[in-house]
Amino acid sequence: MNYDLVLVRFGEITIKGRNRNRFEKMLLGQMKTALKAFPALEYERTFGRVYLHLNGASYEQVAERLRDIFGILSFSPVVRCLQEIEIIRDAALQVLRELSPAPRTFKVSVKRAWKEFPHDTMEMNQLIGAHVLRNTPELKVDVRKPDIELKIDVQYENTYVYCKVEKGAGGFPLGMNGKAMLLLSGGIDSPVAGWMALRKGLEIEAVHFHSYPFTSEQAKDKVITLARRLSYYSGKIKLHLVPFTDIQTLISQTGYDSLIITLMRRYMLRITEALAEKNGALAIVAGDSLGQVASQTLGSMNVIGRSSSLPLLRPLVMLDKQDIIDAAVKIGTFDTSILPFEDCCTLFVPKNPAINPNLNIVERVEKYMGDEIIRLTDRAIQETETIVLTEDGIPGEAEEKEDSWF
Repeated sequence: MNYDLVLVRFGEITIKGRNRNRFEKMLLGQMKTALKAFPALEYERTFGRVYLHLNGASYEQVAERLRDIFGILSFSPVVRCLQEIEIIRDAALQVLRELSPAPRTFKVSVKRAWKEFPHDTMEMNQLIGAHVLRNTPELKVDVRKPDIELKIDVQYENTYVYCKVEKGAGGFPLGMNGKAMLLLSGGIDSPVAGWMALRKGLEIEAVHFHSYPFTSEQAKDKVITLARRLSYYSGKIKLHLVPFTDIQTLISQTGYDSLIITLMRRYMLRITEALAEKNGALAIVAGDSLGQVASQTLGSMNVIGRSSSLPLLRPLVMLDKQDIIDAAVKIGTFDTSILPFEDCCTLFVPKNPAINPNLNIVERVEKYMGDEIIRLTDRAIQETETIVLTEDGIPGEAEEKEDSWF
Protein backbone atom coordinates (compact mmCIF):
# COMPACT_ATOMS: atom_id res chain seq x y z
CA MET A 1 0.00 0.00 0.00
CA ASN A 2 1.31 3.46 -0.85
CA TYR A 3 0.94 5.40 2.39
CA ASP A 4 1.29 9.17 2.36
CA LEU A 5 1.08 9.80 6.10
CA VAL A 6 3.25 8.58 8.99
CA LEU A 7 2.24 8.90 12.63
CA VAL A 8 5.30 9.48 14.86
CA ARG A 9 4.88 9.00 18.63
CA PHE A 10 7.14 10.60 21.20
CA GLY A 11 8.38 8.76 24.24
CA GLU A 12 6.18 9.38 27.28
CA ILE A 13 9.05 10.63 29.40
CA THR A 14 9.62 13.58 27.04
CA ILE A 15 6.04 14.89 27.19
CA LYS A 16 5.55 15.15 30.95
CA GLY A 17 5.68 18.29 33.02
CA ARG A 18 6.24 21.92 32.17
CA ASN A 19 9.03 21.20 29.71
CA ARG A 20 6.87 19.10 27.37
CA ASN A 21 6.52 21.85 24.75
CA ARG A 22 10.28 22.53 24.71
CA PHE A 23 11.11 18.83 24.41
CA GLU A 24 8.66 18.35 21.56
CA LYS A 25 10.06 21.33 19.68
CA MET A 26 13.58 20.01 20.24
CA LEU A 27 12.68 16.59 18.88
CA LEU A 28 10.81 18.04 15.90
CA GLY A 29 13.88 20.08 14.99
CA GLN A 30 16.06 16.98 15.19
CA MET A 31 13.62 15.07 12.98
CA LYS A 32 13.82 17.78 10.34
CA THR A 33 17.61 17.69 10.45
CA ALA A 34 17.76 13.89 10.23
CA LEU A 35 15.24 13.84 7.37
CA LYS A 36 16.77 16.70 5.37
CA ALA A 37 17.36 14.30 2.47
CA PHE A 38 13.56 14.31 1.96
CA PRO A 39 12.70 17.97 1.26
CA ALA A 40 9.12 17.17 0.23
CA LEU A 41 8.15 16.08 3.76
CA GLU A 42 5.67 18.24 5.66
CA TYR A 43 5.42 18.17 9.46
CA GLU A 44 2.18 18.48 11.42
CA ARG A 45 2.72 18.60 15.18
CA THR A 46 0.03 17.77 17.74
CA PHE A 47 0.11 16.74 21.41
CA GLY A 48 2.78 14.08 21.90
CA ARG A 49 3.03 13.17 18.22
CA VAL A 50 3.95 14.38 14.75
CA TYR A 51 2.31 13.52 11.44
CA LEU A 52 4.69 13.29 8.48
CA HIS A 53 3.15 13.98 5.08
CA LEU A 54 5.37 12.01 2.69
CA ASN A 55 4.27 13.86 -0.46
CA GLY A 56 5.67 11.15 -2.68
CA ALA A 57 8.73 10.25 -0.58
CA SER A 58 9.38 6.54 -0.04
CA TYR A 59 7.97 5.29 3.26
CA GLU A 60 10.66 2.61 3.49
CA GLN A 61 13.47 5.16 3.12
CA VAL A 62 11.92 7.57 5.61
CA ALA A 63 11.26 4.74 8.06
CA GLU A 64 14.90 3.64 7.91
CA ARG A 65 15.95 7.07 9.16
CA LEU A 66 13.15 7.40 11.71
CA ARG A 67 14.31 4.22 13.49
CA ASP A 68 17.55 5.95 14.52
CA ILE A 69 16.17 9.25 15.85
CA PHE A 70 16.41 9.38 19.64
CA GLY A 71 13.23 10.36 21.47
CA ILE A 72 10.87 8.58 19.05
CA LEU A 73 8.93 5.82 20.78
CA SER A 74 7.30 4.32 17.67
CA PHE A 75 5.80 5.22 14.31
CA SER A 76 3.20 3.88 11.90
CA PRO A 77 2.13 4.40 8.29
CA VAL A 78 -1.53 5.43 8.57
CA VAL A 79 -4.65 6.18 6.56
CA ARG A 80 -6.42 9.33 7.75
CA CYS A 81 -10.17 9.61 7.33
CA LEU A 82 -13.17 11.65 8.51
CA GLN A 83 -15.10 10.98 11.73
CA GLU A 84 -17.89 8.99 10.05
CA ILE A 85 -18.37 5.32 10.79
CA GLU A 86 -18.95 4.29 7.17
CA ILE A 87 -15.79 6.05 6.03
CA ILE A 88 -13.80 4.53 8.90
CA ARG A 89 -15.07 1.02 8.07
CA ASP A 90 -14.13 1.40 4.40
CA ALA A 91 -10.65 2.66 5.34
CA ALA A 92 -10.18 -0.32 7.67
CA LEU A 93 -11.18 -2.71 4.91
CA GLN A 94 -8.80 -1.03 2.47
CA VAL A 95 -5.85 -1.30 4.88
CA LEU A 96 -6.47 -5.01 5.50
CA ARG A 97 -6.97 -5.89 1.82
CA GLU A 98 -3.69 -4.32 0.78
CA LEU A 99 -1.53 -6.12 3.34
CA SER A 100 1.12 -8.42 1.93
CA PRO A 101 1.27 -11.25 2.76
CA ALA A 102 -2.46 -11.46 3.41
CA PRO A 103 -3.28 -12.31 7.04
CA ARG A 104 -5.56 -15.18 8.01
CA THR A 105 -6.68 -13.81 11.36
CA PHE A 106 -7.18 -10.34 12.79
CA LYS A 107 -8.54 -8.35 15.72
CA VAL A 108 -9.78 -4.79 15.98
CA SER A 109 -8.33 -2.44 18.60
CA VAL A 110 -10.01 0.95 18.96
CA LYS A 111 -8.54 3.90 20.82
CA ARG A 112 -11.19 6.57 21.34
CA ALA A 113 -9.41 9.75 22.42
CA TRP A 114 -12.33 11.92 21.27
CA LYS A 115 -15.01 10.94 23.79
CA GLU A 116 -17.81 12.74 21.93
CA PHE A 117 -17.60 10.30 19.03
CA PRO A 118 -21.12 8.73 18.85
CA HIS A 119 -19.90 5.10 19.15
CA ASP A 120 -18.03 3.79 22.16
CA THR A 121 -15.03 1.46 21.95
CA MET A 122 -17.04 -1.76 22.21
CA GLU A 123 -19.47 -0.66 19.51
CA MET A 124 -16.59 0.36 17.24
CA ASN A 125 -14.92 -3.03 17.62
CA GLN A 126 -18.15 -4.77 16.62
CA LEU A 127 -19.10 -2.41 13.78
CA ILE A 128 -15.68 -2.54 12.13
CA GLY A 129 -15.05 -6.23 12.77
CA ALA A 130 -18.43 -7.22 11.33
CA HIS A 131 -17.84 -5.08 8.23
CA VAL A 132 -14.47 -6.71 7.61
CA LEU A 133 -15.87 -10.23 8.06
CA ARG A 134 -18.75 -9.60 5.66
CA ASN A 135 -16.42 -8.39 2.94
CA THR A 136 -13.44 -10.73 3.48
CA PRO A 137 -14.84 -14.20 4.30
CA GLU A 138 -11.31 -15.68 4.21
CA LEU A 139 -10.44 -13.73 7.38
CA LYS A 140 -11.20 -14.97 10.88
CA VAL A 141 -11.23 -13.16 14.22
CA ASP A 142 -8.60 -14.16 16.80
CA VAL A 143 -8.49 -11.87 19.83
CA ARG A 144 -5.59 -13.73 21.50
CA LYS A 145 -2.90 -14.22 18.84
CA PRO A 146 -4.04 -12.60 15.58
CA ASP A 147 -1.84 -12.41 12.51
CA ILE A 148 -2.59 -8.70 12.39
CA GLU A 149 -4.07 -6.10 14.71
CA LEU A 150 -6.22 -3.51 13.01
CA LYS A 151 -5.87 -0.30 14.99
CA ILE A 152 -8.41 2.52 14.90
CA ASP A 153 -7.27 5.75 16.57
CA VAL A 154 -10.18 8.19 16.96
CA GLN A 155 -8.72 11.64 17.63
CA TYR A 156 -10.54 14.95 17.95
CA GLU A 157 -9.67 16.13 14.45
CA ASN A 158 -9.56 12.88 12.42
CA THR A 159 -9.48 9.10 12.65
CA TYR A 160 -6.34 7.12 11.83
CA VAL A 161 -6.34 3.52 10.62
CA TYR A 162 -3.23 1.34 10.56
CA CYS A 163 -1.78 -2.10 11.28
CA LYS A 164 1.96 -1.63 11.51
CA VAL A 165 3.73 -0.19 14.57
CA GLU A 166 7.49 0.16 14.14
CA LYS A 167 9.73 0.58 17.15
CA GLY A 168 11.76 3.78 17.39
CA ALA A 169 15.12 4.32 19.07
CA GLY A 170 13.50 5.57 22.28
CA GLY A 171 15.50 7.54 24.80
CA PHE A 172 15.60 11.33 25.02
CA PRO A 173 15.93 14.06 22.40
CA LEU A 174 19.58 14.79 21.66
CA GLY A 175 21.13 17.31 24.04
CA MET A 176 18.16 17.33 26.41
CA ASN A 177 20.33 16.15 29.32
CA GLY A 178 23.43 18.27 28.69
CA LYS A 179 26.89 17.62 27.25
CA ALA A 180 29.60 15.05 28.04
CA MET A 181 33.03 14.15 26.70
CA LEU A 182 33.43 10.65 25.24
CA LEU A 183 36.76 8.81 25.55
CA LEU A 184 36.89 7.38 22.03
CA SER A 185 39.48 4.72 21.28
CA GLY A 186 39.67 2.65 18.13
CA GLY A 187 38.09 -0.37 19.84
CA ILE A 188 34.64 -1.90 19.96
CA ASP A 189 33.44 -0.59 23.31
CA SER A 190 33.77 3.19 23.31
CA PRO A 191 31.63 3.89 20.20
CA VAL A 192 28.84 1.81 21.76
CA ALA A 193 29.18 3.82 24.97
CA GLY A 194 28.92 6.99 22.87
CA TRP A 195 25.75 5.75 21.17
CA MET A 196 24.20 4.93 24.53
CA ALA A 197 25.08 8.40 25.82
CA LEU A 198 23.46 9.99 22.78
CA ARG A 199 20.33 7.88 23.32
CA LYS A 200 20.03 9.20 26.87
CA GLY A 201 19.88 12.76 25.61
CA LEU A 202 23.55 13.73 25.99
CA GLU A 203 25.37 15.80 23.43
CA ILE A 204 28.85 14.33 23.18
CA GLU A 205 32.26 15.53 22.08
CA ALA A 206 34.79 12.77 21.42
CA VAL A 207 38.35 12.78 22.76
CA HIS A 208 40.97 10.51 21.19
CA PHE A 209 44.56 10.10 22.42
CA HIS A 210 47.18 9.27 19.79
CA SER A 211 50.87 8.47 20.02
CA TYR A 212 52.32 9.41 16.64
CA PRO A 213 54.70 8.13 15.28
CA PHE A 214 54.03 4.93 17.27
CA THR A 215 50.47 4.93 15.92
CA SER A 216 49.75 5.30 12.22
CA GLU A 217 47.71 7.62 10.05
CA GLN A 218 45.36 4.67 9.45
CA ALA A 219 44.69 4.57 13.20
CA LYS A 220 43.67 8.23 13.10
CA ASP A 221 41.45 7.65 10.06
CA LYS A 222 39.82 4.72 11.85
CA VAL A 223 38.82 6.91 14.79
CA ILE A 224 37.55 9.64 12.46
CA THR A 225 35.39 7.03 10.72
CA LEU A 226 34.00 5.89 14.08
CA ALA A 227 33.25 9.46 15.12
CA ARG A 228 31.61 10.13 11.78
CA ARG A 229 29.39 7.10 12.27
CA LEU A 230 28.30 8.46 15.64
CA SER A 231 27.54 11.77 13.92
CA TYR A 232 24.94 9.87 11.88
CA TYR A 233 22.93 9.73 15.10
CA SER A 234 23.74 13.24 16.33
CA GLY A 235 23.95 15.27 13.10
CA LYS A 236 27.53 16.34 13.82
CA ILE A 237 30.23 15.59 16.36
CA LYS A 238 33.32 17.41 17.55
CA LEU A 239 36.45 15.23 17.75
CA HIS A 240 39.46 16.29 19.84
CA LEU A 241 42.74 14.59 18.86
CA VAL A 242 45.18 14.77 21.77
CA PRO A 243 48.94 14.13 21.27
CA PHE A 244 49.92 11.66 24.00
CA THR A 245 53.34 10.34 22.91
CA ASP A 246 55.50 12.31 25.33
CA ILE A 247 53.25 11.58 28.30
CA GLN A 248 53.27 7.86 27.56
CA THR A 249 57.02 7.87 27.11
CA LEU A 250 57.59 9.61 30.46
CA ILE A 251 55.23 7.21 32.26
CA SER A 252 57.01 4.21 30.74
CA GLN A 253 60.32 5.49 32.15
CA THR A 254 59.22 5.60 35.80
CA GLY A 255 60.18 1.96 36.42
CA TYR A 256 56.67 1.06 37.59
CA ASP A 257 55.70 -1.09 34.61
CA SER A 258 52.67 -2.62 36.29
CA LEU A 259 51.17 0.86 36.75
CA ILE A 260 51.67 2.14 33.21
CA ILE A 261 48.03 1.60 32.17
CA THR A 262 46.70 3.02 35.44
CA LEU A 263 48.85 6.16 35.17
CA MET A 264 48.11 6.59 31.48
CA ARG A 265 44.36 6.49 32.01
CA ARG A 266 44.53 8.88 34.95
CA TYR A 267 46.23 11.48 32.77
CA MET A 268 43.74 10.84 29.99
CA LEU A 269 40.97 11.71 32.42
CA ARG A 270 42.79 14.85 33.60
CA ILE A 271 43.22 16.09 30.03
CA THR A 272 39.63 15.22 29.16
CA GLU A 273 38.41 17.12 32.20
CA ALA A 274 40.35 20.19 31.06
CA LEU A 275 38.79 19.90 27.59
CA ALA A 276 35.38 19.49 29.20
CA GLU A 277 35.81 22.76 31.08
CA LYS A 278 36.75 24.55 27.85
CA ASN A 279 33.74 23.14 26.00
CA GLY A 280 31.01 23.27 28.63
CA ALA A 281 30.71 19.53 29.30
CA LEU A 282 29.63 18.26 32.70
CA ALA A 283 30.64 14.58 32.58
CA ILE A 284 32.97 12.06 30.96
CA VAL A 285 31.73 8.91 29.19
CA ALA A 286 33.97 5.81 29.07
CA GLY A 287 33.54 2.39 27.46
CA ASP A 288 34.61 0.41 30.54
CA SER A 289 33.06 -3.02 31.11
CA LEU A 290 33.65 -4.47 34.57
CA GLY A 291 36.40 -7.09 34.63
CA GLN A 292 37.05 -7.05 30.87
CA VAL A 293 40.72 -6.01 31.13
CA ALA A 294 43.16 -5.11 33.91
CA SER A 295 42.23 -1.40 33.87
CA GLN A 296 38.55 -2.30 34.24
CA THR A 297 38.62 -4.24 37.47
CA LEU A 298 36.81 -2.55 40.31
CA GLY A 299 40.11 -1.70 42.00
CA SER A 300 41.54 -0.17 38.84
CA MET A 301 38.41 1.80 38.01
CA ASN A 302 38.40 3.17 41.57
CA VAL A 303 41.99 4.45 41.37
CA ILE A 304 41.65 5.72 37.78
CA GLY A 305 38.34 7.46 38.42
CA ARG A 306 39.71 9.43 41.37
CA SER A 307 41.86 11.51 39.01
CA SER A 308 38.83 13.48 37.78
CA SER A 309 36.27 15.49 39.70
CA LEU A 310 33.68 15.17 36.93
CA PRO A 311 31.07 12.39 36.97
CA LEU A 312 32.47 9.38 35.08
CA LEU A 313 29.67 7.63 33.19
CA ARG A 314 30.25 3.98 32.24
CA PRO A 315 27.14 2.79 30.36
CA LEU A 316 28.68 -0.60 29.45
CA VAL A 317 29.93 -1.46 32.92
CA MET A 318 27.57 -4.43 33.48
CA LEU A 319 27.40 -5.72 29.90
CA ASP A 320 29.08 -8.89 28.62
CA LYS A 321 31.44 -8.58 25.69
CA GLN A 322 29.04 -10.32 23.32
CA ASP A 323 26.30 -7.85 24.26
CA ILE A 324 28.65 -5.00 23.36
CA ILE A 325 29.63 -6.66 20.07
CA ASP A 326 25.96 -7.13 19.17
CA ALA A 327 25.31 -3.46 19.89
CA ALA A 328 28.33 -2.41 17.79
CA VAL A 329 27.00 -4.44 14.85
CA LYS A 330 23.57 -2.87 15.28
CA ILE A 331 24.82 0.73 15.26
CA GLY A 332 27.29 0.16 12.42
CA THR A 333 30.65 0.58 14.17
CA PHE A 334 31.84 -3.02 14.53
CA ASP A 335 33.49 -3.48 11.12
CA THR A 336 35.54 -0.32 11.60
CA SER A 337 36.45 -1.12 15.21
CA ILE A 338 38.04 -4.46 14.30
CA LEU A 339 40.36 -3.00 11.67
CA PRO A 340 43.95 -3.92 12.68
CA PHE A 341 45.32 -0.44 13.38
CA GLU A 342 46.70 0.07 16.88
CA ASP A 343 45.81 3.02 19.07
CA CYS A 344 47.82 4.36 21.98
CA CYS A 345 45.99 2.13 24.46
CA THR A 346 47.74 -0.91 22.99
CA LEU A 347 51.23 0.59 23.33
CA PHE A 348 53.57 0.14 26.31
CA VAL A 349 51.29 -2.55 27.72
CA PRO A 350 53.16 -4.42 30.52
CA LYS A 351 53.17 -8.19 30.82
CA ASN A 352 51.60 -8.01 34.28
CA PRO A 353 49.47 -4.86 34.63
CA ALA A 354 48.15 -4.08 38.08
CA ILE A 355 44.56 -5.23 38.61
CA ASN A 356 44.28 -3.74 42.09
CA PRO A 357 46.62 -0.72 42.11
CA ASN A 358 47.48 1.03 45.35
CA LEU A 359 46.35 4.67 45.24
CA ASN A 360 49.13 5.85 47.55
CA ILE A 361 51.82 4.31 45.34
CA VAL A 362 50.20 5.73 42.20
CA GLU A 363 50.14 9.21 43.70
CA ARG A 364 53.80 8.88 44.76
CA VAL A 365 54.79 7.98 41.20
CA GLU A 366 52.89 10.99 39.89
CA LYS A 367 54.67 13.19 42.41
CA TYR A 368 58.00 11.69 41.31
CA MET A 369 57.30 12.78 37.71
CA GLY A 370 56.95 16.30 39.13
CA ASP A 371 56.79 19.42 37.01
CA GLU A 372 57.66 17.52 33.83
CA ILE A 373 54.38 15.60 33.72
CA ILE A 374 52.48 18.82 34.45
CA ARG A 375 54.28 20.58 31.61
CA LEU A 376 53.60 17.73 29.16
CA THR A 377 49.96 17.59 30.18
CA ASP A 378 49.50 21.32 29.62
CA ARG A 379 51.23 21.07 26.26
CA ALA A 380 49.03 18.16 25.17
CA ILE A 381 45.94 20.24 25.96
CA GLN A 382 47.29 23.22 24.03
CA GLU A 383 48.27 21.12 21.00
CA THR A 384 44.99 19.26 20.78
CA GLU A 385 43.58 19.28 17.26
CA THR A 386 39.82 19.69 17.01
CA ILE A 387 37.70 18.83 13.98
CA VAL A 388 33.95 18.77 13.45
CA LEU A 389 32.47 15.84 11.54
CA THR A 390 29.03 15.65 9.97
CA GLU A 391 26.94 12.65 9.03
CA ASP A 392 27.46 13.15 5.30
CA GLY A 393 31.22 12.83 5.77
CA ILE A 394 32.06 16.46 5.08
CA PRO A 395 34.23 17.99 7.82
CA GLY A 396 32.84 21.07 9.45
CA GLU A 397 34.90 24.11 10.36
CA ALA A 398 36.74 23.47 13.62
CA GLU A 399 36.33 25.99 16.37
CA GLU A 400 39.99 25.49 17.26
CA LYS A 401 42.54 23.64 15.18
CA GLU A 402 46.28 23.37 15.61
CA ASP A 403 48.72 22.05 13.05
CA SER A 404 48.12 18.43 12.08
CA TRP A 405 50.12 15.89 14.05
CA PHE A 406 51.26 14.21 10.83
